[in-house]
Parts: sequence; structure tokens; C-alpha cells
Amino acid sequence: MTTATDAQSPASAPLLDLQALVVAVRRRRRLWGALALLGLLAGAAVAVLLPPRPAAVVKVLVAHKEDQPNDTGTLISTDVELLATTRIARQALRSLGSGQDPEDFMRDYRGTGLTNNLMRIDVTGDSDAEAVARAKALADAFVADHVRRMRESADAEAESLLDQRDRMRKELAQVNKAIGDRSPDDDPKASASIESLYARRAELDSRIAEFDQRAAEARTGTPEVVAGTQIVDAPHAVRHSLPRAVGTDAAIGLVLGLVVGLVLAAVGSVVADRPVLRRDIAAHLGASVLAELRRAPRRTAGRWQRRLSRAARERLTTTLARIVRRSPEPVSLLELGCARAAAVIALDLAGALEADGPVAVVDGLPGTELADGRRTSPAGPVVLSGERAAAEPSQGRRIGVGSVGPGTAWTDLHYLGSRTVLVVRAGHGSTAWLHTVARQLADQRVEVIGVVLIDPDPRDRTDGTLWDGPRSAQRGLAERPKRHNGTGRPRAERPSMPAARVPDSDQEVR
Repeated sequence: MTTATDAQSPASAPLLDLQALVVAVRRRRRLWGALALLGLLAGAAVAVLLPPRPAAVVKVLVAHKEDQPNDTGTLISTDVELLATTRIARQALRSLGSGQDPEDFMRDYRGTGLTNNLMRIDVTGDSDAEAVARAKALADAFVADHVRRMRESADAEAESLLDQRDRMRKELAQVNKAIGDRSPDDDPKASASIESLYARRAELDSRIAEFDQRAAEARTGTPEVVAGTQIVDAPHAVRHSLPRAVGTDAAIGLVLGLVVGLVLAAVGSVVADRPVLRRDIAAHLGASVLAELRRAPRRTAGRWQRRLSRAARERLTTTLARIVRRSPEPVSLLELGCARAAAVIALDLAGALEADGPVAVVDGLPGTELADGRRTSPAGPVVLSGERAAAEPSQGRRIGVGSVGPGTAWTDLHYLGSRTVLVVRAGHGSTAWLHTVARQLADQRVEVIGVVLIDPDPRDRTDGTLWDGPRSAQRGLAERPKRHNGTGRPRAERPSMPAARVPDSDQEVR
């Protein structure tokens, strides 16, 4: 059933497999779930352990002489910036009788322009009373400074207009003097000059009256600005709700933690390059997926989940027993990232094969998973270590159990069985390591019958069966010596078949 896929061309391989990325991120839900929970708890802790300082707020109506209906907020923005100056802060501190540095005091308040003429001042303090007093002092200082600046501006404009009026009056006096010096008996030819002097006197009289009117209007506009600039919302303390703050900060922390977790999971999945889909694992190992086995249910799982898990194990045992019975060569189980699951599968398989004759399990696992599984079922098959299996004569059928994880002694895998079923945990081995496993098994002339996938993604709908290539076979099968199965009968020599090509790099796979 196992076939090998041809090497995919670089153009057909996607730069980023979104389906694999989504599955990998979903499988790392513990990571981003833990970060989201951590963000939630951190936000709630910040709200409880670091409450905001007592604050007060006051609103000031600011009138401007240059107010226009189409103003875009430039004037109120200027007032906000003027509020954040040492002059205003110094005047407010002077009214409070405080010796605090104005620059330090400026960090405790801020102004915000609500409309073209309405400004809000937020102030913090050591207590609510202090915050309210600071807000009142700042508002009064700003109003006084604004009124003073408007009056100075109006006075300066009026003085400028009056100075121009005075210069006009001096010129008018000179014109009047020139007219008075002319006698009525003068030459009639000078009448044109006299008429020009009279016209000039009339113009000067008009301009002097205009400057007087403009100066009066400049001073008249100041009372409107003074009366319009006032406190419209008295300073009051801002009430702080602890439950609302806890809920808000916790929600913010939850969102931030979730986003960071998802980003870390996605980046980690791309960097680690660990296949999780059936089709990818089958393609990289060059063998089809024979069966799947979900993660062992927890102790808190319901009876229905335990029943499903037990039924899946029974189906897997039946499938492997059928493969072993039909195989003319010894079959082994080699695990990658699931030693305990491989040990349980081996013991179940040996128990199913005991009806055909004596069965022994050769323990080649690096840990004690098989021994621990043997203790749970003392009435099961015989378990032999590597030394005992080599010393004792072969009686009956043997099932080897080993590992193809990092640090594996590849030359010893051949003695566990010339044909093997890989028991691989989804998302455990990287792409490069899966290529290494396939290449090393081919070099050791160990034929891969298929793959048993442990802990697959429940939403994986990809096909893990390889159809588009020649049948998988190992290198140098024609040179393989004849072997004997556990029953003692000689097996026929298998014909030589072309070897499945295993890519040596990720680029070659694409």
C-alpha cells in the first residue's frame, strides 16, 4: 500500500501553508491560552495593586477676540499648550502656597480641548481634596493669565491706534498753519494750492475720527472676553470604580496576552517546521498513514470518551496484527516522540498474536516505558531486553520496539525487524529529522510498511496515503540475505524494486 511521492517542484510548493499554520497554532492552544490567562490575571492584578491616583477635573470656557465660526480648534490648542507652561504652574503653586517645583507639578495635570472654546483640566494629587484644590488653582491661574493677555493685547492695539491719531493731529496742525499763513490777496494762481490744503485737512479730520473709533472699539471688546472666560464646571473629584477598572484592565490584558500568544505560536510553528498534517508526515517519511490514535483520555474524561479510545486501540491492534501475520519478515515498531504509546501498542499487538503461538517483545526503547507498561499487565507477553534477545534462541514470533529519535543507534534497528511500522506523534519531529529517519532506514535496509499517527489534529481532513509514486523499497534489496520468520520457515527472496527517493533538504522537498 505504501508508495512514494515524486519530489515536488519548487513552483508547486507554497511559500507558507496556511492550513498547516492554522493547525499548528491550534495545537499550541495551551501556549496562547496560558498567555491569555496570564494577561487577564496581570491586568486584574494591576488594577487592584496599582490603583490610579486621586484625580479632579474642571472645565473652563475660554473666549477669544479672534473667534470665528470656521475655526478648526487652533485657538483652544494654543490655550492647552499655554496651560502646560511654568508660568501657569508657578502662579497656581503660589496661590496654593506650595514650594513644589513647577516642572514637577506640570507632570500632575493636563489640558484637553473639548470644543473651540471649552477646555478640560485633569489634575492628580495625593488626596481628593488636594486634587480639587489644585484644579481650582490651575483654573483660576489660567483665567487670570488669559484675561491679562487679552487686556494687554487690547491696550497695545489701542495705544498703536492712538499713536497714529496723534501723528495725524500733528500733521493737521501743520496744514492749518499753512492755510492760516495764506492771505486772501495772494495771487489767484495759488488758489489751486489752497484747495489742496483744504482737501488734505478734510482727509486728516476723517482719519483722526476713524482712529478714535477703532481705539474705542479695541478697548470695548476686552470686557466681553473677560466676562466670557470663566469656570463653567466647578472642580470636583473623579470617582474611581474598582470593579470597572478590574474588568477593563483584565479585558485589555486578555486581548494583549491572546495576541502575543498567537503571534508566538505562529512564529514558533514556522521556525520549528514540524509537520502536523497527515499528508505532510506521509510525504516526508515516504510512507502512508495506516491508522490514527488519539491522545489517551485523562482521568477526568467521561465514560464515552474512554470507550471511544478503547475502540480505537482495538481497531489499531487488529490492523497491525493483520499486517504482522501477512508479513514474511519480522516487523518492528519504531517510535518518534511517543515512547509510551508505542510500548502500549506493542503489548496490545503481542497479546493479540499470542493466539497464533509464543510471542516475545524485544525492548529497544531508551527509557522504561515498556517495563512500566508491562507492570500494568503482568499476565501479558514476555518482554526481552536487547541482550537477552540476542542470547536466547528465537522461539516463536518476536516484535521489536525501538526509537528513531535523536541519538538513535541506527545500526541496531535492523535487528529489531527488517520491516517496521513508524509510530509518530504529530508535530513532534521537524521536516529535516523526518527526512533523516527515512534516509537512515533506507540505508539500513529496513522497509517502512506504514505510519501510525499519534495525537493527530481532529480537524485534519488531508489524505495521508501516497498514490502518485512507485512502491517504496529499500536500497540494495537484491543483496539482502535470506531471513527466517519467527515460525522457523525460510522465506522466499523478494525481487529487487526501485528505491524510493528521499529528499535531502526542505528545498528539495518543495
